[in-house]
Amino acid sequence: MAPPFQFPIRIQNIFWILIGSFIFAFGIYHFNVQNELAEGGFTGITLILKGLFGWSPSITNLVLNVPLFFVSYKILGRTTFVYTLIGTFSFSFWYGLIAKYSPLVIDLRDDMVLAALFAGVFIGVGLGIIFNNGGTTGGVDIIARLTKRYFGWSIGRTFLVFDFFVIVASLTYLDYKQAMYTLLAVYVGARVIDWMQEGTYAGKAAMIISDHRTEIADGIHATMNRGTTRLIAKGGYSGRDLEVLYVVVARNEINRLKTLVKSVDQHAFITLHDVYEVTGEGFTFDENRVPIKET
Repeated sequence: MAPPFQFPIRIQNIFWILIGSFIFAFGIYHFNVQNELAEGGFTGITLILKGLFGWSPSITNLVLNVPLFFVSYKILGRTTFVYTLIGTFSFSFWYGLIAKYSPLVIDLRDDMVLAALFAGVFIGVGLGIIFNNGGTTGGVDIIARLTKRYFGWSIGRTFLVFDFFVIVASLTYLDYKQAMYTLLAVYVGARVIDWMQEGTYAGKAAMIISDHRTEIADGIHATMNRGTTRLIAKGGYSGRDLEVLYVVVARNEINRLKTLVKSVDQHAFITLHDVYEVTGEGFTFDENRVPIKET
């Protein structure tokens, strides 16, 4: 049996994992710890141990993650295993360094909503960078990647479920107000992670049902410079054969599309839904297949 394909280990990925780990550690120390917020996942467990026994999260993070290292190697492969080692050890390194030497004190306890928002954004961005470069920081990061692979759960959703139970356990050393602000931070972090995972270039997909589909398609091609696809369908009530136009547009083109369709057929049936990480001609390549430079 041939060995599974392994993605190469890249210096560029390692660099960004180190950057993401620093942002993650910075957020945990300066916004969670300094403002007496908890956190979800294994990081939240390390903060519980810190709150109850004074144990350093930089050490307990490594201790808790040792068993999961073997899981990441067996199931996720050699490359992810290496990136996970780097992410986990770099988080512990950065956290220990920041906790010991950082002179910065960000006291937002007079505005805990702001503290929770900052915590969520920093943690979400840090973990998002790590995930986008193939790494994890161990713990629930590994569990989230496994549930995404085998159950189709978004990474943010897995974090949210696991984090809820950890935050409930955090009530052993926090009051209910701090726990609720922590939930806000976790929710923001989960949404930021999903946003970074799904892609920053999102669009809208439209499905259009009309007896004037040819005129509508021609108008889209001519005035919006977008391609369309005709999908063969059958009416559920009438039983007649029909064609559905499918087109993907940028978000700022939605009103133009709806105006164009209605100008051709006032009775046209249109559905819109979000699409993520749109690539290809018109989005990441021009009509000559040359990459479009983002400005």
